[in-house]
Amino acid sequence: MSDAAPRERILVVDDEPDIVALVVYHLAKDGFRVSSAANGPDALASARREHPSLIVLDLMLPGLSGFEVLDQLRADDATRDIAVLMLTARKEEPDRIKGLSLGADDYLTKPFSQQELVLRVRAILRRSAALPSSGDLLTIGAISIDRGAHKVLVRGEEIELTPTEFKLLLTLAERRGRVQGRSQLLETVWEAAPDIQTRTVDMHVQRLRAKLGAGGDLIETVRGFGYRLRSPRDT
Repeated sequence: MSDAAPRERILVVDDEPDIVALVVYHLAKDGFRVSSAANGPDALASARREHPSLIVLDLMLPGLSGFEVLDQLRADDATRDIAVLMLTARKEEPDRIKGLSLGADDYLTKPFSQQELVLRVRAILRRSAALPSSGDLLTIGAISIDRGAHKVLVRGEEIELTPTEFKLLLTLAERRGRVQGRSQLLETVWEAAPDIQTRTVDMHVQRLRAKLGAGGDLIETVRGFGYRLRSPRDT
């Protein structure tokens, strides 16, 4: 058994029994508690009942598609903070972009190695759990970031972010004024997963800007390089 946290619960959602059995076996072998669902409605019910740390979510499902399940997870206060790894045989970029724009934390295409799946799951969970524990408040313009509580407020109103979105914002905020290349952000936020593409960064930044509303204007695109979070007084 690895050194992964053995108490974390994973929900595997796929309608192919052989794939479910294989994924469940390897995650359980790595120390996780694992349950499964074979369709969209059951996945939502299990997520609300069990509140797993992470959901491995297939795109093509009966009842509700993976996209629809993800959209409902993010819209529900009880499940919006659950990390999601999309799992699908569809490799087209529009599908990856749609999944990431809906709030998926990562995206893995079939066929995949079980070792890579486990590493992706563990990396996502580290992003969720290993954020700074200090309770100090970092304020930049209209944006306030509570490191200890993992909360973000814009003009006093709390904004719901996924763990990956929170870490991305915190990274930009702690390095404010400095341009962060996409490769730097991949290494820091995504821990340089093997085939994560720079488009992943762009889609998460786009979604983060939208969620931050007026505060999103502080995230600047530096063409050819990456992004930076500026202070309101910067010109």
